[in-house]
Amino acid sequence: MEGADEFMKYRSPLVSRYASKEMAYNFSDRKKFTTWRKLWIYLAKAEKALGLPITDAQILEMESHEVDIDFAMAAEEERKLRHDVMAHVHTFAHCCPAAAPIIHLGATSCYVGDNTDLIMLRDGFDILLPKLARVIDRLSNFAEKYADLPTLGFTHYQPAQLTTVGKRACLWLQDLAMDMRNLQRARDDLRFRGVKGTTGTQASFLQLFQGDHDKVEDLDRMVTEMAGFKKAYLVTGQTYSRKVDVDCLSSLASLGATVHKICTDIRLLANLKEIEEPFEKEQIGSSAMPYKRNPMRAERCCSLARHLVALLADPLQTASVQWLERTLDDSANRRISLPESFLTADIILSTLQNITEGLVVYPKVIERHIRHELPFMATENIIMAMVQAGGNRQDCHEKIRVLSQEAAAVVKQEGGDNDLLARVQRDPYFAPVLGQLDAILDPKTFIGRAPQQVTRFLSEEVRPMLEPYRAKMDVKIELEL
Repeated sequence: MEGADEFMKYRSPLVSRYASKEMAYNFSDRKKFTTWRKLWIYLAKAEKALGLPITDAQILEMESHEVDIDFAMAAEEERKLRHDVMAHVHTFAHCCPAAAPIIHLGATSCYVGDNTDLIMLRDGFDILLPKLARVIDRLSNFAEKYADLPTLGFTHYQPAQLTTVGKRACLWLQDLAMDMRNLQRARDDLRFRGVKGTTGTQASFLQLFQGDHDKVEDLDRMVTEMAGFKKAYLVTGQTYSRKVDVDCLSSLASLGATVHKICTDIRLLANLKEIEEPFEKEQIGSSAMPYKRNPMRAERCCSLARHLVALLADPLQTASVQWLERTLDDSANRRISLPESFLTADIILSTLQNITEGLVVYPKVIERHIRHELPFMATENIIMAMVQAGGNRQDCHEKIRVLSQEAAAVVKQEGGDNDLLARVQRDPYFAPVLGQLDAILDPKTFIGRAPQQVTRFLSEEVRPMLEPYRAKMDVKIELEL
């Protein structure tokens, strides 16, 4: 049956189930090997411009076969040669007979391998950054909308002083803003490996140019510019330093930690029925319990974010065990850890964008939870009002303490509602402040400067960060669950 073979072998869920087409393509064989050919063309063009005997016809021949890769031939060549780069040199040379003598001239395998990896890392960041900007934008709109909606704050997952729904979203946004800066810096810090030769000394190119150091430097600079980089690393071994991979994947792992925290918070709030992620009209939450609305998207983000965080161990260990100018024990590991980190970051950002575009808030539930806890939180305010009305602080404190314990017993031992307010109203001692109780118990008097903090944070730190991505803000995310 045609196409059935694909179901007979493992397929990475990151590609078959989750990641976007653009990120899956970024780490595809098609992009990898066409980039190798582009790099061979850049090298030939620069070598020709600097005086090596390479003809326009040879370059035109290479350019005309830049994308028509015979993957079957390349696979057969690799079986024979046991060398992936030479297999593709031979495959390219087969369709470019005139250019065959000058393909890969003076270069080592890492000329195409490492430089292509750097291009993929750069392009991977360029895919992720607008996605992260959209998440920040959606969450900013949410924070602005609910900037002054009081809600229970939690410390130790126990009810604490009130905050607002929008202020809590700003805690998430602050972490995402740090991630945006981290990703942008890691992307901008990337340099090209350039044209460095077998152990990074450029000896082969110095020989090609008969000892002319200036021409070797020009060659490095020209190829770097053709590949779209402003700078190349001035020193490399055979490879660029594997700490570059650590730097890139550290920023992604840190993003993973942020997303895990945000989505865990959403899952906790979903349990409280205060906030829910989007839920499709025909979506089934549970096969056994029809009433359930499980936070599946947030759970997916947490699940994949753990993988993203765990992947950081790979480049850390790889960088630490590179011997001298290089060893090859990095290669197989990097084939997995580099693409998987970007693919994983890609899907968690797409999923988080979908979540933040459709977060549902239930103000009445939030208000009910506040009513359960606010009388306890308002005791200090009641004491202060009584003192202002001429009462004694210590006497008032003892009265409130006794009533609070009685009300807490009703809540915890009897499962009843918090009746502290009713107990205060029935006690003649508190008669001087009964007319103030509604004002004292207004939730908005307990949120401090949360709304003002939201406004200032969004205007000063978040909105300016999004300006470079305004043209890419309108993309919506439809998820297949």
